[in-house]
Amino acid sequence: MIRLKNVNSKEQQFSEKIEIIREKLYRVAYCYVKNEQEALDIVSEAVYKGYLAYGKMQSIQYFDTWMSRIVINSSIDHIRRNKRITYLEDQSQDFVAAEKAVTLEDKMDLYDALDRLVPEEKTYIILKYFVNLPFREMADVLSLSENTVKTRFYRIIKKLKSYLIEGEVENV
Repeated sequence: MIRLKNVNSKEQQFSEKIEIIREKLYRVAYCYVKNEQEALDIVSEAVYKGYLAYGKMQSIQYFDTWMSRIVINSSIDHIRRNKRITYLEDQSQDFVAAEKAVTLEDKMDLYDALDRLVPEEKTYIILKYFVNLPFREMADVLSLSENTVKTRFYRIIKKLKSYLIEGEVENV
């Protein structure tokens, strides 16, 4: 009887923690696939993987970081497994808190530039701007040093800027 009670408390604890961060996990997945249904599928798959490995987790305090990493890996795996499909109806959805001065055309240019990044590079942008993680927490998620994360992040930002400038030159 004690074992059953312990299992139920672990299940409940996992469920409660997931409920708190589910929207954040969805936003991360959506940033990769830009499709509501695929993002939900990715989160479901990640939650299942997390549930299976939850008992092996050593430090509960890193649960958010751990689950974010599972969602990121599941998103990248999903992209690699499937051909890239762009759903036009999802392109108009605004999932970035942007200022009113930013036009739809500017947003599309930014999304096009983001799509040119490889999934591993996209991870840095998503963690920083869509999940709002500080560099220290990004380093935890990515299992890298904070300085390495900063260096790669700024290199990727520079690459994004060049993509955006190229786009302006091509459209003139």
